[in-house]
Amino acid sequence: MSYVANEMKRLMGKAIWNFQMIQDGDRILVAVSGGQDSLSLLWLLRDRLKRIPITYNLIAVHVDLGFEQDTGKRMEDFFYGNGFEYHIIESRFGPRAHGKENRENPCFLCSRLKRKAIFEKAAELECNKIAFGHQKDDFIETFFLNLFFAGSIDTIQPVQELFNGKLFIIRPLFLLNEGIIKRYADEMGFSEVDSGCPTAGSSKRAQIRSLLSSLYQTNRKIKGNIFNALQGIVTNRYDLA
Repeated sequence: MSYVANEMKRLMGKAIWNFQMIQDGDRILVAVSGGQDSLSLLWLLRDRLKRIPITYNLIAVHVDLGFEQDTGKRMEDFFYGNGFEYHIIESRFGPRAHGKENRENPCFLCSRLKRKAIFEKAAELECNKIAFGHQKDDFIETFFLNLFFAGSIDTIQPVQELFNGKLFIIRPLFLLNEGIIKRYADEMGFSEVDSGCPTAGSSKRAQIRSLLSSLYQTNRKIKGNIFNALQGIVTNRYDLA
């Protein structure tokens, strides 16, 4: 087993253990966008079952945004070919969010519609948890998105309770850098499934990512410093370095 695979398993396991993300008997909907993060998460959550004394059910769910890229069929081939239980949600969320009446912020509407569909599918499948593939870079980028564009000091959480405890969102890749996830996905042969979104490279998140990337190149400690500084917002349960 490679160093990259070991590090992925170690840090994901650490996040799950420290935040008690998963308990015996959980039914977990894994939201798989087609990106390398979510593909890696799905694979690692199943692989983890071989090494732990509890069991849980995984159901992969992909939302086809309707950009005529046939992502639903491509994800179905991946799920079926690798023996995952899965559901494909066909939609027109992408074109609707990019319609004439919503040109100012298509990402917000698309994300909201997709999240609502995932919540509804979780209820239908009687899942008590939803796992997203957000990683360390997403936590940092979301903080700056909220700061610059919403005027708030906040970011996504490793564990988020909803509906009075009936549903929990978990993010097991919380401690992992995007770079190591990409290396792992490349090793495993997980090809990213492009949704075909016309604004993917020019979104506000892409602008933040570009800005942060420039800063990171000047000092390799900057990302870790930012992440540590977010402890008060994210959690103070343990050192996130």
